Amino acid sequence: MHLKHLRHLLMVADVESFSRAAQRLHLTQSALSRSIQALEDELGGKLIDRHGRRNVLTPLGELIAERARRMLFEEAELHRSVELFHRHHLGAIRVGLGAGPGAVLMTPFLRHMAMHHPGIQVAVSLGTSDALMIQLRQRTLDAVIVEVTSVAPATDLRHELLAQLQGRFICRAGHPLLLQAAAGEAVTFDDVMRYPLASAPLSPEVARGLVKRFGPRADPEHCLSLRCENVRSLVEAVLVSDAILFSIVAAVRTEIAEGKLCELATTPAVDDGPRYAFFTLAGRTEAPSMALFRRFVDEHLHD
Repeated sequence: MHLKHLRHLLMVADVESFSRAAQRLHLTQSALSRSIQALEDELGGKLIDRHGRRNVLTPLGELIAERARRMLFEEAELHRSVELFHRHHLGAIRVGLGAGPGAVLMTPFLRHMAMHHPGIQVAVSLGTSDALMIQLRQRTLDAVIVEVTSVAPATDLRHELLAQLQGRFICRAGHPLLLQAAAGEAVTFDDVMRYPLASAPLSPEVARGLVKRFGPRADPEHCLSLRCENVRSLVEAVLVSDAILFSIVAAVRTEIAEGKLCELATTPAVDDGPRYAFFTLAGRTEAPSMALFRRFVDEHLHD
């Protein structure tokens, strides 16, 4: 049995089409059909049925595909282990960060690696949880840090809980609502909504918390004026306007310490913020250099 035949079977199973699978595999459709036929002949049974325009696995095909995924995963891990050995056991650091962790970790980590570990290759990707998990499963990333509730539990994933960070409304120093609060007048969500509200994309869990706390008007789908995965860009907008940022405090701790931004206390107060997790693929060999990233996360991802 050739592993390439198993790869061909999984590609057809994933896209449910011989023509699309052949395109992705850079094969002719006839060559792909011969490959699947050879596998069926060897295993003594039909692996793929046609249902309308879709090509779907038979019960035997599902059994073979499940085992084939494990076999191909182990093959990839074998090559990865050998590659790490030949690289003197270092390996690259390829990580994905959600908006909040990216604002806290990305620039300081890149600076740290450039100064202290210039020989290690580092690649950091920002994105939504869904996009980053696709890259993790495609093995173009080795680890992802996003909010734990934004990822559905799955047997192919392993996660380790990290810190829960405070989420708050943030505005520039001298903002009219800060003056209102200083005068002893409570700041409500209705007051906040008089100004543009900015935020990175929020998980369903955080969105539900806002609605529970402040009512239906706080649904991020309706109340956000500025939405961006790059929190630093939102910070720049808030610094020069009356826009209000909803963010984890850790993402703007430097600007708060410098007196450029301030936490805006509201009535009622904002609940605790998101809980993050460190996601990796179950069973995957981790490059030793990832220990540097893990240690950096432990030291910096906190309020």
